[in-house]
Amino acid sequence: MDKNQLQAESRAESLPADAERRENGTDMSHLLTDLEMVEFIVNGYHLLELDLPEGLNERMAGQLDGLDYNPGDAIAEVVPDLWQVIEHPAVKSALASLLGEDYEVMGHRHWHCKQPHTGHMSWHQDSTNSRDTRIDRLLGLFYPTDITPEMGPTIIVPGTQFRNAPTDRMATYTNIRGQVPMVLKAGTFALTHYDLWHGTAANRTPVKRHMIKFLFRRVRDNKAPTWNHDPDVMNVPTAWGGKREDPKNVLSFGNPIGVGQSDHYKERQIRWKCWNNLLGVADAADA
Repeated sequence: MDKNQLQAESRAESLPADAERRENGTDMSHLLTDLEMVEFIVNGYHLLELDLPEGLNERMAGQLDGLDYNPGDAIAEVVPDLWQVIEHPAVKSALASLLGEDYEVMGHRHWHCKQPHTGHMSWHQDSTNSRDTRIDRLLGLFYPTDITPEMGPTIIVPGTQFRNAPTDRMATYTNIRGQVPMVLKAGTFALTHYDLWHGTAANRTPVKRHMIKFLFRRVRDNKAPTWNHDPDVMNVPTAWGGKREDPKNVLSFGNPIGVGQSDHYKERQIRWKCWNNLLGVADAADA
């Protein structure tokens, strides 16, 4: 057991889950659990199926279908119903869990319209990756329609947010073991780590595929957990074999794309540093 893991397990003084929350009304029933937080650290994404008002998805999709230009950062002004998405309690609570209670909704946003009968988009990252141990920026991807495998879904590669790869080299890759096409229901909001590898498949249908991208960032470091945290969650035995479904063992042994032992060992160290940083452990990023 390395020192980062020991730091996390010895933190008995963590604040309870009902500590003071975000002033803008975070619904604590929607805060992420320890397991969901760990799964985000390991996989780099989290999906939310939003219970939006009846007809809202269809109205937004219709407005997007009718656009004859891309408004760029002004997409939420052109389609103002999008504010109901990022103000949804499940979205706000997930963002508060991952980025802290006073996260920032950044000004950059973009409408990605995958036109009918268009090809794939190469693998890329939206940021320069340097094996960061922190969760400071997130992409929010909203889909107002059902997305089928033929519509050019976004494709992600879980766990790649900690990997360095020049874009020109990534562009030569084709299918990657463990890749996940985001075949989703209308009204799904996907939160992804800013460095997660992603691209799109080809749209082989006669309809447009819509996705609206938002960007969020952390404002300050955590001093305590901002999710629904159990201070004793890591006080369980290490599962060297058998089922590994609890947060501690998912964090240590999760391997979504089946990387080799050497890479997995390095990633495990990064994950524990990230977990400690989210707990608010002093100097966790430099441990």
